[in-house]
Amino acid sequence: MTPCEVATPEAYLVVKTGPMEGRRFKLTAGQITTIGRAPTNRVAVPDEVCSRNHCEVFQSGGRWLVRDLDSRNGTRVQGQYIDGDCVLQPGQTIQLGSTVLCFTNDPDAVEEPAGRDPLEADTASEMAVMDGHQPEILHRTRQTRYQSAEAHIRDRLGRDLARLYRLANNMATATRVNELADIVLDGLLASTPADIGAVLLAPPTKSGSSALPPLELVVFKSRTEMPYQRVSDSLSRLALTGRDAILARDLQTDSELKTESVSDICAQSVICAPLRSPEHLLGLIHLYSTDPDRPLEPEDLEFTLAVADQFAAACENLQQRERLAQGLARVETENQTLREQLRVETELVGDSEAMQRLRDKIGRIAPTDATVLIRGESGVGKELVARAIHLNSMRKGGPFVTMNCAALSESLLESELFGHERGSFTGAVNRKIGKFEQAHQGTIFLDEVGEMTPAIQAKFLRVLEGHPFERVGGGTQVEVDVRVVAATNRALESAVEAGEFRKDLYFRLQVVELEVQPLRERRSDIPILAEFFLDRFCQRLGRPNVSFTPAALEALKRYDWPGNVRELQNTVERALILTHGPKIGPTDIQLSALGTASEESAANEQTVEVFRPVSLEFIEREHILAMLDWTGGNKSQAAQLLGIERSTLDRKLKRYEFERKRGDG
Repeated sequence: MTPCEVATPEAYLVVKTGPMEGRRFKLTAGQITTIGRAPTNRVAVPDEVCSRNHCEVFQSGGRWLVRDLDSRNGTRVQGQYIDGDCVLQPGQTIQLGSTVLCFTNDPDAVEEPAGRDPLEADTASEMAVMDGHQPEILHRTRQTRYQSAEAHIRDRLGRDLARLYRLANNMATATRVNELADIVLDGLLASTPADIGAVLLAPPTKSGSSALPPLELVVFKSRTEMPYQRVSDSLSRLALTGRDAILARDLQTDSELKTESVSDICAQSVICAPLRSPEHLLGLIHLYSTDPDRPLEPEDLEFTLAVADQFAAACENLQQRERLAQGLARVETENQTLREQLRVETELVGDSEAMQRLRDKIGRIAPTDATVLIRGESGVGKELVARAIHLNSMRKGGPFVTMNCAALSESLLESELFGHERGSFTGAVNRKIGKFEQAHQGTIFLDEVGEMTPAIQAKFLRVLEGHPFERVGGGTQVEVDVRVVAATNRALESAVEAGEFRKDLYFRLQVVELEVQPLRERRSDIPILAEFFLDRFCQRLGRPNVSFTPAALEALKRYDWPGNVRELQNTVERALILTHGPKIGPTDIQLSALGTASEESAANEQTVEVFRPVSLEFIEREHILAMLDWTGGNKSQAAQLLGIERSTLDRKLKRYEFERKRGDG
């Protein structure tokens, strides 16, 4: 027995409270006393609150210590939860569950409990909480054992795990690959006998490529201020080809591994660890030890490989993040370009007094969330006005969704506006998100809102008033945050009087009203618009330096433009396509017979039309067929000039053909 052991007094654990109250256990130097619910423990405690292996008491450096073994409810010394190893002083209590043990050198001096111990009361309180079906308190800790000082970790594996843990935490703070490599080398040089280290990286290779990647030095560190010397190619090739970490010694005597560079730095041992991912090799970590008394060991090799694998995963994540950042920057640039282009294309062109008033109103209306009703003839640019309101509002970062209410039947319009569930009707094979949901936190533009049926008007009114809606065939309430901008070329007041449009919806839409003047009432804008459209089409068609002659601009200005801005745009595009020279003259401009060529010619027109008592439907039919003749059978152009959808024109023509056949029969 050593003098230290002779000087150590006897130590005991005395159970003060709990199922084993009064029991004594002698502690033996050099022997670990385990405590827990399992019968294999030296102190087996029949307490369900205890863990199977709850804690242990052992001697170290002449002192007795207690250590919690990751128990569910923790171990307390003198009422305080312990974390890590805790030194015991005579008279202190150890509590686990409802059991309280007293650490003492004299078991006879331990007083019997006079009533309930305060610690037991705490335990009973915790038990009562658990009996109340509250969550069970598990082991509590502020830091992991891997963050503890390495003096408390008694084996090499534990120290390496603690170092690896802290190194992984440091690696997580890196934002660039070079910074990551720098952290890794610092950690390796601090954890191994190596005094020289380097990280070499390769450009990413294609998956499955068998070619060895070219390596470039990224970071180099030396404790002795030695310059970097590349390790032998054969050793690097061996590590890369086999994807294994290599430890080599006696480099000076091995003719195959010996190189001039290794001789220069007097390397006694070297580690080559590949940076490997599942698909390809990222590079190598080189570590050199120049001290013959502190060579690199197999444990250092395993530690370096573990660090290399963590480095490879972190490096790939950083590279992926850099690629995503580059892609995001590219997308943002493209998005900004598109927004600039969109801003140009939706710019309200013109300097007439009417356009200036319209811009002023848009500037006042746009920042609010008020519902807007835009009125005007077909083709005046009501959608452009709506888009300008959106782009100048607080919702400009959200979507701008458009919908023509006159283009679809009642059932299809309801599905388009509010969406539908799978199987709600024939052909509904999947759930469809409606226009209102698509426009969440943005703006929805409803063109030809006066063409809605009464049933759709009722549902639309509820949405305008802030109520949730349901998809067609669904029962789930859908709530959206949408600004509504509506447009019509119809006299809604007459429709309200005729019972075709809901009065409450009319007043709900008419919060703010904008009137877009027809082009014939702002003739000073015609040359400006014509030049604007010509510049745009010249860029698209790759025909620069094309311009109008003064006579051509005058002809455009005299025309009445029944199709308004849309007709002017189509006329300019047609003129540019059909003109081969650098100038567009009056003869290059094809105008519709619907417009008055000039006020003077109209005044001199002496032809008096004879009244014919025919229906409006007959006049409409004759007008549409005459327009088709004028456009040479081009239905798309005819529909644009008529100011209706192509589908509407097809429907009318089909009806005319049916009536003709029925009349012939």
